[in-house]
Amino acid sequence: MDIVTTFVKQAGAKPNSVRWRFRLTPMRLVFMAIAVAAIAVILVRFVAGLGATTNLNDQWPWGLWIAFDVLLGVALAGGGYGTCLIVYVLRRDKFYPIARSTMLTSLLGYIVVVLGLLIEVGQWFNFWRPYVSWGHASVLFEVFWCVSCYTLIQVLEFCEIATEKVFKGVHKYLKKAMPVLLVIGITLPTLHQSSLGELFYLMVGKENVLWWSVFLPPFFLLSSFFVGAGMIVVESSLAGKAFAHKVDIPVLRGLVRISGGAMLLYLILKIVDIAVKGAFANVFAFDLPSIMFLIELVFGVIIPIIIAFSSLSGTRKGLIWFGILDVAGVVLNRFDVVFTGMGKYLNQYGGHYFPAWTEFIVSLGLVSIACLAYLFIVENFRIIGHQGSGLAEGTMNENGEYAFTAK
Repeated sequence: MDIVTTFVKQAGAKPNSVRWRFRLTPMRLVFMAIAVAAIAVILVRFVAGLGATTNLNDQWPWGLWIAFDVLLGVALAGGGYGTCLIVYVLRRDKFYPIARSTMLTSLLGYIVVVLGLLIEVGQWFNFWRPYVSWGHASVLFEVFWCVSCYTLIQVLEFCEIATEKVFKGVHKYLKKAMPVLLVIGITLPTLHQSSLGELFYLMVGKENVLWWSVFLPPFFLLSSFFVGAGMIVVESSLAGKAFAHKVDIPVLRGLVRISGGAMLLYLILKIVDIAVKGAFANVFAFDLPSIMFLIELVFGVIIPIIIAFSSLSGTRKGLIWFGILDVAGVVLNRFDVVFTGMGKYLNQYGGHYFPAWTEFIVSLGLVSIACLAYLFIVENFRIIGHQGSGLAEGTMNENGEYAFTAK
């Protein structure tokens, strides 16, 4: 499906045309159907409230939308600031080909987070109040401001890419502003990533001892950093199939080893934390929290570390397994913190919670919208394999053909 837009820069000048492409495939039609269903549920939620569209209650005010759309969304979108730090500050230029795709994934992830927050807040029409009411003593206030500002920064960073194709006159100004935007964009996530952990640090006595810790802020920050490599591996694998483009193994392997180093630090801190709390008996109690904690630690941290520093990281299959386990480990961690860790305390008051089908639809719909946006942007802008000049591998050329080198 092609759409051509025509505009005139100045009166009497020759019209300029921009061609927009978007292929319709069975999978994309499925994404569209889920997105439409989610939008319908969201409209009902805005009109009828949370009670009509969720199973939340007084004992369980936070459910799937907070755990998945916000806590998990922020973590999985953390690859953007980590990659910017590695590429633009530490000057590891070999990772440049994945920089744009990672930043795009991060931007779309944060947009999902912002939408998730808007949908989850009880009186959604008051979303603007934190901008004018200075609740400086609230951790959530800091999270709200940092997430909002970082999303805006990421939009401006993407505009530097977008203006290579449209509104080209603005491109040189955005390019000059990029160093400042990148520095701000690296700083802000370190604040709200750790602050999300601080939210649960405040719940001492309510959170299970296996997940409550004085190290919760650095745990959340570290996990948001090392999950970035896992997301990049998974995203590049899926994009490789969709756009006939493969990222070189040495690039991914180098990124995975940096991630593995952060995971090793995370594991050491976890063990120290358990020892200081004297919680080894809880770890090996083999009840539900113990089993979930061990699965999270073994499959989500220890095995990925082994893969990262072994010959397995030199193969695509090994890298994909690293990505899957890395991402799954952080997914399980965030769900454990919200549900497994808080379940015993909250349920003792007679409450119980399991997400309604409408909650699943909204979460899947937000992800579907992000996937559709990613596919559209990659097909129309220089994202995948961008080297700084020339046509990026895996993107369409003027003849509608994909440019790629199979590896």
